Amino acid sequence: MKLALLYGWLAAIAIAINILSQEIAVLLYRGPLAVLFSVLVGTGVGLLVKYLLDKRYIFRYSTRHIGHDAQLFMLYSLMGVATTAIFWGFEFGFQWLFDNRLMRYLGGVLGLALGYWIKYHLDRRFVFKAA
Repeated sequence: MKLALLYGWLAAIAIAINILSQEIAVLLYRGPLAVLFSVLVGTGVGLLVKYLLDKRYIFRYSTRHIGHDAQLFMLYSLMGVATTAIFWGFEFGFQWLFDNRLMRYLGGVLGLALGYWIKYHLDRRFVFKAA
């Protein structure tokens, strides 16, 4: 139960950082691809933050060297492909349905929450299996 609460708290932090990164990206670029640009920025920043939090606090995993860390990050990212599709599906779906920034972010939050729940199980089984 303690691990689930910690994971939920860290996921909430990663979600907030993702959405904040998107908002900053939209403020910096308001062109025709602003929504796509912001989602890509949020995805990249969120991926890196979530990896660092999961590795250290959830799985308590130590890498042997930078090459091992890069390899682990690549595997972690690969496990996130399907969950990223869920996140993007929700966020872009809400954008299409409501054409509203706040509703798009709500879709993003819902997609990230569902994706992170699935991702935890993938990471535990395939990425941090030795932890």
